[in-house]
Amino acid sequence: MPTFDLAATSLRDLNQALHDIAPGDNDRQFEVVNPRGHHAVAVGVSAPVTIDVRGSVGYYCASMNDEATITIHGSAGPGVAENMMSGTVVVKGDASQYAGATGCGGLLVIEGNASSRCGISMKGIDIVVHGSIGHMSAFMGQAGNLVVLGDAGEALGDSLYEARIFVRGKVKSLGADCVEKEMRPEHIAVLAELLDKAGVTNARPEEFSRYGSSRKLYNFHVDNADAY
Repeated sequence: MPTFDLAATSLRDLNQALHDIAPGDNDRQFEVVNPRGHHAVAVGVSAPVTIDVRGSVGYYCASMNDEATITIHGSAGPGVAENMMSGTVVVKGDASQYAGATGCGGLLVIEGNASSRCGISMKGIDIVVHGSIGHMSAFMGQAGNLVVLGDAGEALGDSLYEARIFVRGKVKSLGADCVEKEMRPEHIAVLAELLDKAGVTNARPEEFSRYGSSRKLYNFHVDNADAY
């Protein structure tokens, strides 16, 4: 298993090596040690490989991920898994602002808490947060699922499109056009699968509430003009 020590190897060399992975290469497991809060660790990886980052990272770790499974054995700064396309990113600690922002696919698992704007403008990514999330999460969320085992901050789902939000704990307030919705059997099934993928064993789908768009903002009607 190739190991990159960022105390001795430049970040540019690390990312270039990960970008150079070819389909026939034998090395499929990589380890990054001494990340020391570096920004942009393991960005733009586009191969089905496994990467373990042993420590905490700064901005945009695992952003633009496509196919790789990346585990951060620590906490992550702003924008972890930003614009993710596919694969899996796991944060063993906490995540800062806008985790999973604009993500188009794949699964982001945060085993601690996430700060504000988690899942902002999400476009198909699935995000599971074992802890709580901050304000303005899923703002303008277009597609995908945001699952929160803890509590949610203010303005959850503000200006939401068709992303689905599942919260087990309390919601401080809902954003514009976001409403609580019925948990139907198909939502129970989707949530059960996501909890299983994220390794959640201490929660049942029936314990969650579902939130989504009331569709009054992006389908204009003159009777709703005061809401704009």
